[in-house]
Amino acid sequence: MNFSTARQVPDDAQVLGVPVFAGRTMPDGAGVDLDLDYLARRKFDGKAGQVLALAADDGSTVVAVGVGEPAKVTVDSMRRAAAALLGAAGDATSIATTLLAAIPPSIDKKAAAQAIAEGMALAAYRFTTYKSEADRPSVETVTVVGGGQAALDRGARVAEAVALARDLVNEPAGAMTPTRLAELATEIAEREGLTINVLDEVAIENEGLGALRGVSLGSDEPPRLIELVYEPAGRSRGTVALVGKGITFDSGGLSLKTADGMMTMKTDMAGGAAVLATMAALPALGIKTKVIGLIPTTENMPGGKAIKPGDVLKARNGKTIEVLNTDAEGRLVLADGLSLAVEAKPDAIIDLATLTGAQVVALGRRIAGLMATNDSLLEQVEVAADKAGEPVWELPLPDIYRKDIDSEIADVKNIGRPGQAGTLIAGLFLREFTGDVPWVHMDIAGPARSDEDDAYLRKGGTGFGVRTLLELLTSFTRPS
Repeated sequence: MNFSTARQVPDDAQVLGVPVFAGRTMPDGAGVDLDLDYLARRKFDGKAGQVLALAADDGSTVVAVGVGEPAKVTVDSMRRAAAALLGAAGDATSIATTLLAAIPPSIDKKAAAQAIAEGMALAAYRFTTYKSEADRPSVETVTVVGGGQAALDRGARVAEAVALARDLVNEPAGAMTPTRLAELATEIAEREGLTINVLDEVAIENEGLGALRGVSLGSDEPPRLIELVYEPAGRSRGTVALVGKGITFDSGGLSLKTADGMMTMKTDMAGGAAVLATMAALPALGIKTKVIGLIPTTENMPGGKAIKPGDVLKARNGKTIEVLNTDAEGRLVLADGLSLAVEAKPDAIIDLATLTGAQVVALGRRIAGLMATNDSLLEQVEVAADKAGEPVWELPLPDIYRKDIDSEIADVKNIGRPGQAGTLIAGLFLREFTGDVPWVHMDIAGPARSDEDDAYLRKGGTGFGVRTLLELLTSFTRPS
């Protein structure tokens, strides 16, 4: 899908998408005057997400796109409106839109244009690798009237990164093994000019990554530790380490999940997928922040050599961990990933992980949970997430619960009290491996996967976190 800008609607556009506010009012610059009485008869009133296709006299199609109340139009409104327009385009190969006419003066026009490209491209996403017949949108060209080309190009590249993360998550676990993930990371690094270092199972043991190694023991598939480095041209804004949980399949280990609980466990590497996809986009976007990406990746299986409840593992930073539940394995591999990140002495660390079912209970399928040791960094992540249209909510790291991970025989244990504050306990556990470096933990257990198509989301992996990370890294400042 190619995006371009124009000052007016091109004559050869097969579909023209025009914005309509709630109450069937049209903004100046919409491009055409619609028959508002006809819209009323068709029960179209301009609510956000509504679309109505109308035949034009020249044989083209005009699509009325509802954008909601004028005062409530946001950048994400543009993203969602563009997705709705794509869905109404039918078999058209060329679309033009005047959606930017609906943005209020308070909204940055470049951000809105970028969002239109993102929404259109993400709505067109389909994972069809294993389909005999693929049903894809036919749109090839999109013209955004009044948009800036640089903003559209950026939106298209961001959407490409999100699509990569979705692809990685949607692949069956039998195909997307830790070894294959490392191979793909190597291919991406070579193509994009990133530095990469991959540790195999021997190096993982030699480097003292005992938690990652321990989780991997039950699987026939060997683990990998993927390290990617992006060096910006010119002066850097600072250094950020990204750590992504890369459990390519989670059976729960000997603390075995139910059959239903395993059905979507290929999604358990969504944090690692988000980190890899983010790293892939940094050179093209010209990000001025140095970024280190760390992805500890393995399967969690109940084989004969699997760790047992009560076993003790030693993480990279020297801390010992009593494993009382082998299904709380994500925090174990992150312990080694975070320890390595601290050794790199970055200005900030951000980890992403489908870490706890409790996060879904607390915040549902659309909102990620954030925990942090630094308010300045937390605010930057929250601002970036808001701009990216990826909802997040701060959760506490209450010291009153710290004693719940005290172990009788090791430094810490990997679970707290059953059924109590599961997401917070996981955050407190991870904090043990972050040293003094400002750190934000993003639990994406809910929003990493969608159970239905909705606007620019497709059922399956969502690529959640990629847009937030790219927005953050673009404007990153060293935390105070």
